[in-house]
Amino acid sequence: MSSPSDVLVVGAGAAGLAVVESLRRKGYRGRITLLGEEAGVPYDRPPLSKQVLAGTWDAERTHLRTRDVLDSLDAEFVFGDRALALDAATRTVHTESGAELTAEAIVLATGLHARRLPGLSGAAGVHVLRTLDDAARLRGELLEADRVVVVGDGVLGAEIAATARLMGATVTLAGPQAAPMQAQLGHEIARLLAALHIEHGVRLRPDTLVEALDTADGRVTGVRPVDGATIPADLVVSAVGGAPATDWLAGSGLALEDGVVCDSRCRAADGIYAAGDVARFHHEALDRSLRHENRTNATEQAMLVAANILGEDRPYTPVPYFWTDQLGVKIQVYGLPAPTSTVRIVEGGTEEGRFVAQYLDGEGSAVAVLGWNMPKQARMHRRHLTDRYSPATAAAPW
Repeated sequence: MSSPSDVLVVGAGAAGLAVVESLRRKGYRGRITLLGEEAGVPYDRPPLSKQVLAGTWDAERTHLRTRDVLDSLDAEFVFGDRALALDAATRTVHTESGAELTAEAIVLATGLHARRLPGLSGAAGVHVLRTLDDAARLRGELLEADRVVVVGDGVLGAEIAATARLMGATVTLAGPQAAPMQAQLGHEIARLLAALHIEHGVRLRPDTLVEALDTADGRVTGVRPVDGATIPADLVVSAVGGAPATDWLAGSGLALEDGVVCDSRCRAADGIYAAGDVARFHHEALDRSLRHENRTNATEQAMLVAANILGEDRPYTPVPYFWTDQLGVKIQVYGLPAPTSTVRIVEGGTEEGRFVAQYLDGEGSAVAVLGWNMPKQARMHRRHLTDRYSPATAAAPW
């Protein structure tokens, strides 16, 4: 299979930029265009809820590459122009500015939009956090706020609550789970995370569904749970997850189901691929469809896509991975913990605040590994997962 004469990458985040860099690193000399909705250069998102929100990093420090490095890639960068539609048959992208961009190969890397709960918008003092601009607005108001309510107890909500508490605000974290991040960590480890937040003064409102805002003169004064009294607030952050940015692909002919549906090669159609948060791919080792929302996946999947554009024909079979930093604790998870998994501490101890936990299925086999302030040891235990997630026939993306 010959390489395409040109490649168009839609989405200028970590995944999109990694596709461009991987193509050039592999010797591709054809034309590359990177189209991005935001006006600035590509930047990293994980620091937004931590270092940027806390003020320890400025915006420039989040930039993935300097302008000189971007120029050295010999690609055309089109920033500040949103993709509006895709004609998959002709591989043509129509943009908000009226441009029509066509290429032999297209990579969709548009990421996520912040999901908003009905009833949690339309008032001053209500925020989401997805972009650098979101982070700047939120930080500006956090510096003046006394009572902060974070709605959503997943990874992002827990990180925002932790950062806001370290900034001195009175913080309430409200969500539908029994403990923060229970869906990602399981009940036992999520209880430890809940205890960590409580120890640092975060007020938890577990098993709480928020249905509306209370306002006065157009500004939020509290959030109203389905059951229970209003929780007072000067500032509210809606952190209820992200929706794959696929609305612009309606009518394109691609299969869309909680993301862009791809095969095991991350191919959505002939000459069209997807990478990063927006991509739902078939994991051959697990024989199931997966979509990963994390920074590591964005880079690794992008590298695999670049390889396949150039004819390498390799399946994407990663060991799923994510991490989070909260209140002085670094948590790393390899694999897919299940709600029914048995948790076994294999190094360190929960009392010490440093441990590695294995998640075991009903047959006693490891399905996931978690490190709590033990990153090196967690990586070592990752090897127990290789056979489950990466068959011998599958090459690693790097």
